[in-house]
Amino acid sequence: MRKPPLAKPPRKNTNPTKSTILTNTHASHKNSKGTATNTIKNTTNTSKLIRTKSVLKSKKYYENFIKKSVKFLQKEAKKRGVENFVVGLSGGIDSAVVACLCKMATKKQKTPKSPKNTKPSSGAFGEVFTLALPSLSSSEKSLEHAKELATKFDLPLEILPLEDYQNAFLQTRTNSATKSDTNKKPLSLEMGNFCARIRMALLYDYSAQKKAIVIGTSNKSELMLGYGTIFGDLACAINPIGSLYKSEIFALAKILKIPDSIISKPPSAELYAGQSDEAELGFSYDKIDIVLDAICEKYGDFRKVKNFQKIDIKRLCDKNPKDIAKMVKNRISQNLFKRTLPKIFVP
Repeated sequence: MRKPPLAKPPRKNTNPTKSTILTNTHASHKNSKGTATNTIKNTTNTSKLIRTKSVLKSKKYYENFIKKSVKFLQKEAKKRGVENFVVGLSGGIDSAVVACLCKMATKKQKTPKSPKNTKPSSGAFGEVFTLALPSLSSSEKSLEHAKELATKFDLPLEILPLEDYQNAFLQTRTNSATKSDTNKKPLSLEMGNFCARIRMALLYDYSAQKKAIVIGTSNKSELMLGYGTIFGDLACAINPIGSLYKSEIFALAKILKIPDSIISKPPSAELYAGQSDEAELGFSYDKIDIVLDAICEKYGDFRKVKNFQKIDIKRLCDKNPKDIAKMVKNRISQNLFKRTLPKIFVP
């Protein structure tokens, strides 16, 4: 099983001007004092400077990223002999951005007039099929946002509720003779992981029917932290946004004109009722992404798992807030297995 390829980001602008730096406003309720370029002193040791430089780049960078990711989608689909894309729409910003990129990849491209007797290239693929797969803990707002996005970008949307699958899972747990009386009912997280895997199973089944490819919607922050369900939302064929941090996804969404209702709401995987990513992680993505970026600068390509097996926590805490650095390091270390291929014994 190969790891799903990620769209390669364009080269960094090594000298961006202040006027071209995008600011992230999605977590203003969490971090209203954050800026893109300032540094602040560590309250525990005034001799050290804490890194607070934003991971955000210029608007031109993200416009270029969009063009390259669209070409990536077209190229990878062609290599696999398919024309259609399948995306699970959660009503959140990641799947919204991915669906929009896929829609752009299916549009006819402007090409010069072809000479006579030459078959013109349409430069287009087939369709983008989107599925909303709400669970019992999904909010009604999320489904409304998925419908809003599908309407705005003319995306065919099919709604497949997970209630029957969840009830079957609950019944199985109730009837299980191997579970103790206090352990029969699954925890909220267990049910959330079950739903994530059922969603992916349904997406792959749908892709087989439509001769399509399943597109991943996990961003770089989630992938590095392991903030996802193995063989659930982390599973996919290809991923066009996996090289962008979560705070960068908001910048991309604004350029793509994703509805404000989706951009402005707090990120949530909705694994259980009332769940919030930033509340669960303990920090806003703005702050987390700065630490993740510092780790990548030190240890290299995040896709190479072996690079991150021994992160120097002391060095990381020297230049980053201790509480965030420790949380990030622990999550990366504990969840590396989610990005590791199964080991096969060879005698």
